[in-house]
Amino acid sequence: MDRAAFSRRAFLGAAGAVAAAGAAGCSSGEGPGKGGPSEGGASKPPAKENDRPGDADWRLKGRGAEHEVEGYADRTSVAPGEAFRLHVHTTAKTFRAEAFRMGWYAGALARKVWESGPVKGVRQPAAKVEPGTYTVTADWSASAEVPTKDWPEGSYLVRLTADSGGQRYVPVTVRSATTKGRVVIVNAVATWQAYNEWGGYSLYNGPTGDDADRSRAVSCDRPYHRDGDGLFLTYEQPVVALAEKMGLAPAYVTTMDIERDARLLDGATAVLSLGHDEYWTQSMRERVTAVRDRGTNIAFLGANACFRRIRLEKTGLGDHRLIVCYKNDWAKDPGRGEGEPPTTNFREPPHAQPENSLTGTLYESNPTTADYVVTSPGHWLFEGTGVKHGSAFPGLVGTEYDRANGEESTPRPIEVVSHSPLTCRGVHSYANSAYYTVNSGAGVFNTGTMRWVQSTIGDGGHGIDATTAKFTSRVTENLLRVFAAGPAGRSHPAKDNLDTFHPYAGDPTWSKRNLW
Repeated sequence: MDRAAFSRRAFLGAAGAVAAAGAAGCSSGEGPGKGGPSEGGASKPPAKENDRPGDADWRLKGRGAEHEVEGYADRTSVAPGEAFRLHVHTTAKTFRAEAFRMGWYAGALARKVWESGPVKGVRQPAAKVEPGTYTVTADWSASAEVPTKDWPEGSYLVRLTADSGGQRYVPVTVRSATTKGRVVIVNAVATWQAYNEWGGYSLYNGPTGDDADRSRAVSCDRPYHRDGDGLFLTYEQPVVALAEKMGLAPAYVTTMDIERDARLLDGATAVLSLGHDEYWTQSMRERVTAVRDRGTNIAFLGANACFRRIRLEKTGLGDHRLIVCYKNDWAKDPGRGEGEPPTTNFREPPHAQPENSLTGTLYESNPTTADYVVTSPGHWLFEGTGVKHGSAFPGLVGTEYDRANGEESTPRPIEVVSHSPLTCRGVHSYANSAYYTVNSGAGVFNTGTMRWVQSTIGDGGHGIDATTAKFTSRVTENLLRVFAAGPAGRSHPAKDNLDTFHPYAGDPTWSKRNLW
């Protein structure tokens, strides 16, 4: 089963603190698969989902003992009305499940849409570890079937509560049937699993903490470690709340859905890659690039996006549930077809595709903490923030960062709007936020820092405070409003200034720094 110890990158799983206010009741169900929406007997629900009463009591009160209760869903996403099954292990006699749709809800941040009655607890078998790939699988029987009748599209957390008191989350997305004319929020499930250490293995660590026994493939057929939410609460939930507070009615998909449906993003006004969206398939990369070239805006609200190339395979529970990434051992990957791009970093040969050709900035290194420094205060992104040239926001840059370093694959025109000096692993460098536009009219923005999303609610650490939260929230609102209106480059073309920050940009003889 999973280890209690943290990995060398355990900071990625720390849940961000969020403020909440208000509460509303929810009608109880009568057992697994029963129950109803929180408005109960209301004769006519509000026209807009986020006008409904929220339920502020959605957080975990305590995990309890190790393995007291934990589980996973047999689907990463479902269509509205499509049922899914929960596979739950607990040491208690019974548990119950409650499903919360995450949003704004007047500051409550969630609405309970369903709950089960008491479900008989089962002590499930120990995890299995596949030799060679070190893939962990929890081959568990299904405990309950969850209906999604009348559930709106969105990001959901199912809270499991053992009768002994322990709690864990299970995330699931009710995906949108169409994204046309909408801002698309992408739940980065593939990256959540890459960092998931449940069962003692992730794509980074094995029991020894050494690269040799890390997983080469990780399965969705297991719980997430710690709270069970993956990376959702830290890197995604704040933007879900902000977008719905703004009334954007975003579409919701997962990384697996983009791989599954080649036309899913067609006609979207914008695609949002959130705080940490590192692991992409080749098809995902091509499809997001294709819609950009047809006028869809793209926002990268983190750093280190689109860095690792993966392949999705099937598990015993279905397609697209195994994330394969051999990294530097790509030549040993038995599933790679002749001539296929390897499951290593996108920038590495063979089939090198540096991520900045899409993201605008290039991932450089970690870990670091530095001030975010504004260099283009008149840019439309900063409207209403009151910033000046040199305005600094403590701790906002970190723990991973990107830089617009001027490599030949950098799209032009590109406009650097922040230039933040830092020191990482003893090397002096910079982090950049940057905005570029393409011939289709699409605009692409990259924050260049992994702390952007969590900062919008006041991270409480690294010196990030309410002033920073107000700044990043307003910039994100400006971005979403412009990107929701259509191809941003038509009204807000990028004004190239890259040579100001990198005078050797485009010079193939210049030795670019690569600290990874």
